[in-house]
This record gives sequence, C-alpha cells and structure tokens, in this order.
Amino acid sequence: MKNYINDGTSITVPAPRDVSSGEGVLVGAMFGFAATNAKSGEPVTIERKGLFHANKLGAQAWGDGVKVYWNNTSFQCTTVASGNTHIGYAARPAADPSDTGAVALL
Repeated sequence: MKNYINDGTSITVPAPRDVSSGEGVLVGAMFGFAATNAKSGEPVTIERKGLFHANKLGAQAWGDGVKVYWNNTSFQCTTVASGNTHIGYAARPAADPSDTGAVALL
C-alpha cells in the first residue's frame, strides 16, 4: 500500500513541556505516554496504544472499565470528564487513595 506510514502505535511529536519517560503527553487531542525524556519543544516519541500504569488523582476509586480522562493542568489521569480529554479506560480497579492506575489507551 503506497500511503501506509506505520501502525500509529508510536508517534514523534514536539514535547509540549519538559517530560520524563512514562509521563502523559497531550498534543492537541492526541494523547500518549512519553517513551523518553525530552525538553519542551524537542521531539519526543509517545506510545499511543497499549496498557500503562499512570499517575492518577489520588482521591478517586476506579472500577473496571470506567472512562479515564487526562487533566492537562495537573498532568494526571482522572474519571472527571469536565474540562479533560478522554484517553481510555481503567483496566483494573484502583483504590482510593492510590497514586496510580492501569489505563488501556483508546
């Protein structure tokens, strides 16, 4: 196929801020987890598909399959939709309190 680029799992984008490997990155409406460290404006590869441990709002419990959103102000996952970007679903329950949860990206 002449127009095929790749499977879209990994995409290189300009880092919107200084990021460390494993941190969430939102560019426009596209979300992924940084594969490497990068300074703001530098190219960073983000992983857009898969199951990841992610920082979450500590004072939330997650049930299996609940919608997970990215809060681009606090740079963490949440189940609060308002003002946030839908990125995937909780892949496992997460307790309240806890700092991480398993997220299956869209």
